[in-house]
Amino acid sequence: MRIQPREELLTLWRSVVNASLDEKGTWKWGGRNGRNSISDAEQLLTIMYPALEIPLLGLDQPDKTAQDILGALRGLGDELDLPLRLISALTAHIRAYRDDDLNPRFPGGQYLKASDEKREPSPEQLGLDMVDSFSMSVTLMLSTLAFVKGFRNATSGTASVDLDELRTLEELASERLTAAMVGLLRSFVINVFTQDDDQGRNLLQMVGGAAIPTSRQVADELRSSLQNIRAVLLEDVTIGLREIPKELNNRNRLFEIGWTWGVALKAPEVENLKDLKDQRDGFAEAAPFLYFTVNALDGIADLFSARTTTLALLNDEQQRLAQSLRLRWELTQQYWSAIATFSPTGRWALQDVPWRTTDGRESEHFSLLVASLVIQDAEIRERSGLDHRRLARILDELGQRGRVTRRATVNDEALRLHVPGTEVQLGGSEGIGGGPELKWRLNDYTPLLLKNTVRLAILTDNPEDRTDLVQNADRLWEHLLRRRLRSSQTSLWDDASRVFAIGDGQEHPAEISWYYTERVVECLIMTMKLMYTRSARNQPLEDYARGILAETDSLLDFEMLTNLVSDNDDLREELQDARRRLNHARQIHSVRPATAVGLAMDILRTLESYKIARQNAIEEVN
Repeated sequence: MRIQPREELLTLWRSVVNASLDEKGTWKWGGRNGRNSISDAEQLLTIMYPALEIPLLGLDQPDKTAQDILGALRGLGDELDLPLRLISALTAHIRAYRDDDLNPRFPGGQYLKASDEKREPSPEQLGLDMVDSFSMSVTLMLSTLAFVKGFRNATSGTASVDLDELRTLEELASERLTAAMVGLLRSFVINVFTQDDDQGRNLLQMVGGAAIPTSRQVADELRSSLQNIRAVLLEDVTIGLREIPKELNNRNRLFEIGWTWGVALKAPEVENLKDLKDQRDGFAEAAPFLYFTVNALDGIADLFSARTTTLALLNDEQQRLAQSLRLRWELTQQYWSAIATFSPTGRWALQDVPWRTTDGRESEHFSLLVASLVIQDAEIRERSGLDHRRLARILDELGQRGRVTRRATVNDEALRLHVPGTEVQLGGSEGIGGGPELKWRLNDYTPLLLKNTVRLAILTDNPEDRTDLVQNADRLWEHLLRRRLRSSQTSLWDDASRVFAIGDGQEHPAEISWYYTERVVECLIMTMKLMYTRSARNQPLEDYARGILAETDSLLDFEMLTNLVSDNDDLREELQDARRRLNHARQIHSVRPATAVGLAMDILRTLESYKIARQNAIEEVN
């Protein structure tokens, strides 16, 4: 693999520090879209997420921090000053997004755009809580709690560490984590419709394909495949929902589930909470958005990570909320995986690119989001029978259609996937504070494609398929490298005009996109996880190794037998060492056959040298 994720992350960290400190060394907030709760979290996560996800990049154990890491982050101080500066920045971030009554807030700020370009969002609209902020906050607050716990344990008794400051940050982070989890619960929606509605017709046309004779046949098969999910929704999903739609009881109805863009309209408060004083009213339409659904699932997954469980980061109240979120998380992935791989004709719905949503919009970006949901579901449920090659072909096609791995033509419409990005209207936002309907721009096409390509490589058992995916990931990474900002002070993102002829005055932006940069960081973390993962099993190579080891074993036995009565202690020790190495090769041959072959070859060369030496000695005597 040509991507070197550790080296790339260290280079990126140097640039993050340079971009995040002003002339006086004070932490500087804001990027291309100004300052808001999402951008601030993304900026902090460029450092915090790798440090907590990858143990080798840890920052919470000052005595164990690697020298190359300290070099990359030296602008923040030495091994002790560095975590203290991060603690200060994290505390400032959490305090900045609370209202006058000190309740956590999750505003989208300038990430929110007006659908009518002649108007501006109202202040009330810019202050709307967003699912992206809930999700990012879950990840950042869990990282913060783990960081504080590790740092406290590592520096116990150190005079320069203010334990009260650590306790304050821990309390603030836990409070914000609870609020973010509640926000995610209140943003989950179930949308029910008939097969004759516009939504129903769009769904059936998307999953049915042209070869199906009647939509009723498609609808019947689809309803049957979703029956178990419907049953669990009716029985077990209640917290944070206004009510389960009565129409869901009618098995003739179709439905979709996921997350809307913010707290759903008329979503009830989550009851029996000690750590949250206020829950704001929701405005978002009760229909799932693919983008916000994928991001919500990413954040929720961190609630069940090994780190969260091992470090006991959740209190009793948060564990209760986490169980409710986990049920939604599992059902949503199962639902979209079932929809995407629905194949009455033998062809998955997902293969019919671009994906069409129930509101009739189509985009390759939507196809990529649905593919992401299928891959996530395969990760969680360990679906060994899933057709990885088919998914790989879909990702490859999306790379070509998005002009990431294929040359763009003049005035190519596909470039709108990158700049300005795929736009989605935020239903329910219109009129708030007298403002226009809002829209959200999806700008993460290439990083999302790379992340899922690497993710699929981790899941793939076939070594040839894995190699193909890794090679494709290298091509995607080369594309991303070309899109870094031109400034000599940064190696951050994003300048799409360095790859595409964008035009319209959007060439060479100077400001950093923390939105894009954080998603590149996620790609590098996923790549490191791929490198930690055992290579896919190669049965032919394993069989070859087994044959080589058998011959080596036989020849070594013969050599040890013929030298058994020898007075040559050095030779006997060498043969015993060869036996130890051969035993080790046998132990690893099923997981690292090439390494086992290498060990056996060394032993065979040694044995052959003994044989030649004996022959030479005999010839000299004769």
